[in-house]
Amino acid sequence: MAARGVPLFGGRPGVIVGMIHVGALPGTPGCCKTVSQIVQNAVNEAALYKECGIDALMVENMHDVPYLNRNFNAVGPEVVATMTAVSLAVKSAAPALPCGIQILAAQNEEAIAVAHASGLDFIRAEGFVFGHMADEGMMDSCAGKLLRYRKSIGADNVKIITDIKKKHSSHAITADVSIEETAKAAEYFLSDGVIVTGVATGAEADLDAIRRVKSHVHIPVLVGSGVTIDNVNNYLEASDALIVGSYFKTGGYWANQVERQRVSDFMVKVKSLRRS
Repeated sequence: MAARGVPLFGGRPGVIVGMIHVGALPGTPGCCKTVSQIVQNAVNEAALYKECGIDALMVENMHDVPYLNRNFNAVGPEVVATMTAVSLAVKSAAPALPCGIQILAAQNEEAIAVAHASGLDFIRAEGFVFGHMADEGMMDSCAGKLLRYRKSIGADNVKIITDIKKKHSSHAITADVSIEETAKAAEYFLSDGVIVTGVATGAEADLDAIRRVKSHVHIPVLVGSGVTIDNVNNYLEASDALIVGSYFKTGGYWANQVERQRVSDFMVKVKSLRRS
């Protein structure tokens, strides 16, 4: 089996990843800003996160609803180009912070390409192992094709962290495959980390499921939804890293603006927990 090289986040435990939900991109129904405005908004959020002590960043085209299903329609060059511009600017604004990208829905090869061109450190990939029915339609597994694509463009340094039994999806067709077995399959197929989520954006992930996954794999286990200042202590204890987006927004709603006080208070608590 191929060596994985440097571990995700350098093996550092308890990493907090701040989400940058990039504004609706050109060609999508909600787009109402210029590319320069979209880029500047992302840079502003990156700077805020950096000032508040966030450990890592991830950019995502969350506002591009409704999302295209990669099985039938790849995102257009305008999306790839704008996400590349955003990624370059965010990385420049916070060069010392690990930074990743997700391009919805499951546009994983495009994410690898953007990360490679922009000097990003990782991608978040949907549909890595086992098929599922998402709200965009049926998603097939992609690990074999994705890792071959990564190799073909010389992007082996870009880590791939993968959702398992992901949110916004039905997993009835794999109901006989446990989340632990799904995680083990992702590890076997060379995932650099697995992500456990709740049923939807902002919904809490099941702590018992996280602990079970953690006990079955030897790669990082991340929490991908539902982290708040009130439950962060439990999630830090049970996992290796936390991806936080909705909680940092006004009112805890993903589509709102990032609120400095919420980020600052959250990181004060995290730093206190790390010292205890």
